[in-house]
Amino acid sequence: MSDENQTGPDVPPDRLAIQPRSEYFDQDKLMRGIGIRFKGTVRTNIEEYCISEGWVRVQAGKTMDRHGQPLTLKLNGPVEAWYEDLGDDPPVAKA
Repeated sequence: MSDENQTGPDVPPDRLAIQPRSEYFDQDKLMRGIGIRFKGTVRTNIEEYCISEGWVRVQAGKTMDRHGQPLTLKLNGPVEAWYEDLGDDPPVAKA
């Protein structure tokens, strides 16, 4: 394993969500800015991700669930994450 794969203060957590109702929500980490690459493409519409399990959740259009929350779809594939505040060549967390 290279240093980029190890968890540390300069890489995002394995799992993170943007919804405050989620147990994986962390305001401090989100404020730093998280970059996500899913299947080799940088994505900006990710609601939640898990690097070790290889999935992301994205909003399904404007559809809402019965509680008025956005309906999400779980997509499987390789996920990479990094902090955007670290500049042009940040350490990347990946499986």
